[in-house]
Amino acid sequence: MGERSGIEWTDATWNPWRGCTKVSPGCAHCYMFREQIRYGRDPEVVTRSKTTFHAPLKWREPRVVFTCSWSDWFHEAADPWRDEAWDVIRQTPQHTYLILTKRIERADGRLPWAAFGDPWPNVWLGVSVENQRFAHRLRILNTLPATVRFCSAEPLLGPLSIGEYLGPRHVSWVIGGGESGPGFRATEVSWLRALADQCTARGAKFFLKQLGGWPDKQGGASAVLDGRRWTERPAVESAPTGEKP
Repeated sequence: MGERSGIEWTDATWNPWRGCTKVSPGCAHCYMFREQIRYGRDPEVVTRSKTTFHAPLKWREPRVVFTCSWSDWFHEAADPWRDEAWDVIRQTPQHTYLILTKRIERADGRLPWAAFGDPWPNVWLGVSVENQRFAHRLRILNTLPATVRFCSAEPLLGPLSIGEYLGPRHVSWVIGGGESGPGFRATEVSWLRALADQCTARGAKFFLKQLGGWPDKQGGASAVLDGRRWTERPAVESAPTGEKP
């Protein structure tokens, strides 16, 4: 839960709260649950952090920040704290915050910029979609104002046909990846290939995080699809320190 991250598509993680509840098949082997149990905590209890809530205020150099990697930004239990967390984001326009959720249906009415016009340039809004059953999350996402909309298809548990939701003015970035960890469910290369093809056809960017597996998750230099490493990401255009959204 530190300020630096080993996840390739981000620079840092920020967890103003931790703990979550499972809502769909992609949650079944969530690493957060394993880690919290290892630390002797109940992973289903959502708790405000005593040490990291205001951490980004101390980070001067611009960073891409994966937000709530150990929870969900729109979890109902975090409703009392979310406005304060939004204010941390407002005060740190030099950082780019990647907010990824499985609860996108709760986002409407909880985006602080929605009542005032333009979305904040330093917030990217994304949804997790593990199989076709949950592709509707992309439809909801595309109705919300956001500077960048993205999709995490990890763990990818089945083929996805999502081309209708992709495009520069819609979901413009897709992260694909197989499941890792004990008991992983295998991802077929053809599913990842189809995602890359859909992104290319619709002008969206594609990032292949890992092929999946255990103990080797086949990430980094091993995440190769038909001889190519896919590491595309939208351009980061954060404001300098002091220029608040």
